[in-house]
Amino acid sequence: MKTKTIAILFLLSVFYAQAQYVIKDGADLLKLKKVPQEKAYIDHNGPILLSGEYLYYSVHFFNAQTNKLTDVSKIGYVALVNESKQFIFEHKIKLAKGHGAGDFFITTEIPSGKYKLLGYTQWMKNAGLSQVFKDDIIIINPYLADQTALLPMSNTDLENYVDEKETKRSIDSATIALSTNKSTYQTREKVGLTIKNYKGPLGYGTYSIKVKKIDELNSMTALEATTYATNYFNANKQITQAVGDSIFLPEQRGELFFGKVVDKETKVPVPNIPVVISIPGKEFLLKFSQTDDKGNFYSYFIKDHKHAMAIVQIENQDKSYTIEKSSTRKLDLTGLSFSDFVLTDKMAQSIKDRSIANQIENQFFTAKPDSILASDPIDPFDGGIPEVVFLEEYTRFPTLEETLKEVVEYSGYRKNDQGKDYIKVSQDFKDYNEQYNDFPAIVLVDGVFIPQHSDIQTMDARTIEKISLIRDQFRLGQKDYQGIVSIETFKGDYVEGYSAPNSTVVPFERPVSKKNYFVQKYLTEDTSYERIPDYRNLLFWQPQLRINESTYDFEFYTSDLDGVFEITLNGFTSYGKPLTVSKKITVVAQQLD
Repeated sequence: MKTKTIAILFLLSVFYAQAQYVIKDGADLLKLKKVPQEKAYIDHNGPILLSGEYLYYSVHFFNAQTNKLTDVSKIGYVALVNESKQFIFEHKIKLAKGHGAGDFFITTEIPSGKYKLLGYTQWMKNAGLSQVFKDDIIIINPYLADQTALLPMSNTDLENYVDEKETKRSIDSATIALSTNKSTYQTREKVGLTIKNYKGPLGYGTYSIKVKKIDELNSMTALEATTYATNYFNANKQITQAVGDSIFLPEQRGELFFGKVVDKETKVPVPNIPVVISIPGKEFLLKFSQTDDKGNFYSYFIKDHKHAMAIVQIENQDKSYTIEKSSTRKLDLTGLSFSDFVLTDKMAQSIKDRSIANQIENQFFTAKPDSILASDPIDPFDGGIPEVVFLEEYTRFPTLEETLKEVVEYSGYRKNDQGKDYIKVSQDFKDYNEQYNDFPAIVLVDGVFIPQHSDIQTMDARTIEKISLIRDQFRLGQKDYQGIVSIETFKGDYVEGYSAPNSTVVPFERPVSKKNYFVQKYLTEDTSYERIPDYRNLLFWQPQLRINESTYDFEFYTSDLDGVFEITLNGFTSYGKPLTVSKKITVVAQQLD
């Protein structure tokens, strides 16, 4: 017999039983102070964006004590908030060695105004807004008549407004330099870009690259890595809370899922009761937890989950329970200030031209799609090799009970000591000393955990495509199980309309999907784009480039827009040194014969 144990995870002792933990004594405080505080930096294609454009971002999270990439949090957050301190979005980012990336489409429903782009982890929330990365985003929505949010309140405001385009930028090219094969290009021409690292390991690191048109709207610049390092130099290195204070705790093992179980009749929290959390689908995930003395439960999801929902259940059917999914408090935005940006007359033509270009580009978006990268496949059996039975290969029986008995070897319904029907999987005996058990199997239908096997006893077997069987013994939480029976229907939709006593279906937002961003090419042998307009304002975007060599060669193509474009490489060495390097190129319209 092979026994597998799926343990309930504990981190920092039992701190995670509550989303916000109250530091109870000096020993607790000492442990927490040993965890380094973090800080964040976001590079993006703003700060001025129009409706119909994407906000692209690349985020770096650092250990605030060493300035090297963090190994504390595995989940980061990027948010956009308006002047009313309302969240336009809050993206959950799964971090790979402290890095992540994502994007957000600016719809015509978002009004013109001043916004703030924020980057943080749950752990950073303890230091307040000063620890959080902040940069200005200006959204111009030319489709709405109301532009008062960006208009000067008076002529004095307009006179006092400083055009930041003329501010001298901090550029470091001693370590890494950019060069192009020439300085002037025609529209739809290939640009050869070379990145040279002159300092060997001192230049190794992770950077982002963007090539963006300079126009009258570039009156602001995004916060560059070099400026950020100065602005956040005095960020907190550890938590400053004391005994008795409540704190947010870091998501060190993945996405934190937590909630509370309450007795439905007495409204009293239920302690020490097992909780099952399942995320449905072919690549299902199954977690077991247990409530603490205050009825709180928690679990971590390290693997990517394919569905944005979870089913939380209590196996015990002796009483009725209320299951509540909890969430952490939002970031306190008190004191958040915004840019003094105002619209000026000289911007009108640029806004009009850029808006028309966006409309044309969006009409042809299907011809230039980004692609979502496939995440690593999930093995729901954690290395176990299931015995799979495809029912189409056998005589069909009307119910699940009959199918298990007649078709699926080593499984079937039995009665327990209370006379209740349950599914039993025969043991795979390894030696003659192994004791026989009457443990129930773990049973799932389309990834949905089934606490009461009798509920699916008469299930229509004609809807079932296949049944997978694992015969190992498992110990989950504080309960023993014999084997796993995974039932997959043809439609895979068992979760739709699923309802069972002491269970609840709750949303569980997925982290932002990784993407390969579309790169326009014009090849002699490929004429498919000849008749498709190209009004890209952003010619090239690569959110993460890991440099560990001396030379890198890239290529991208200009669009139908002429003007001056700026190439910017922005990021940090592996030692935490910020680097910002830029180069300008000119694009001229092709002369017609």
